[in-house]
Amino acid sequence: MNQDLSIVQLVINASFVVQLVMLLLLAVSVTSWAAIFRKLRALKDIRVLNDGFERSFWSGTSLNELFAAAAQNAKSAGPMERIFASGMREYQKLRERRIHDPGTLLDGARRAMRASFQREMDAAEVHLSFLASVGSVSPYVGLFGTIWGIMHAFTGLAGLQQVTLATVAPGIAEALVATALGLFAAIPAVIAYNRFAREIDRLAIKMETFIEEFSNILQRNLGVHPAPAAGSGESATGY
Repeated sequence: MNQDLSIVQLVINASFVVQLVMLLLLAVSVTSWAAIFRKLRALKDIRVLNDGFERSFWSGTSLNELFAAAAQNAKSAGPMERIFASGMREYQKLRERRIHDPGTLLDGARRAMRASFQREMDAAEVHLSFLASVGSVSPYVGLFGTIWGIMHAFTGLAGLQQVTLATVAPGIAEALVATALGLFAAIPAVIAYNRFAREIDRLAIKMETFIEEFSNILQRNLGVHPAPAAGSGESATGY
């Protein structure tokens, strides 16, 4: 007996529960790919904006000019520029209140930059938890569909007097499609999650280093001897 064992025919002939599992996994796979492409574009934009601002910051432009430019380009600014703007804003607010204690000024600017840094990290990590969930749960969902399909196949064979490979193979093949779809959804999600997590960690280190370097510049402007920051340059940007 010749039977059509193409993927499409296997999906059509699968039980209702297995078809639901396949449909769910297909929807999850499409959603995860959309999230992957959005995250790729978002991280690329962050790198470009951060690199552009860092070049401007170390070009010798004054802090006031950089702050004015950041205020004008608030909607299109990158994370590093927004962190800088938060620190400068708090620093200037404290000076307008006639607070001249260097420790208070630096502490206020640093707290503002830390709060902005945390907001930027939260924004950069959007969709990461979804990709992690897809990578960890999809294989089990596919396995559930496979087990259910095999149970359904053997139940259908219970009434047959003679069972051959030709009668068993279609039902098992239909069930295994669910496992294949589960792996198809999980593998790209896991690879993308690991890559994005490493890239976000590098961005976090770079922005934390910038916070320390900017804090040292503020200390120099206040006449306080700054503590050396790892990897910081000696370029002094005037206030």
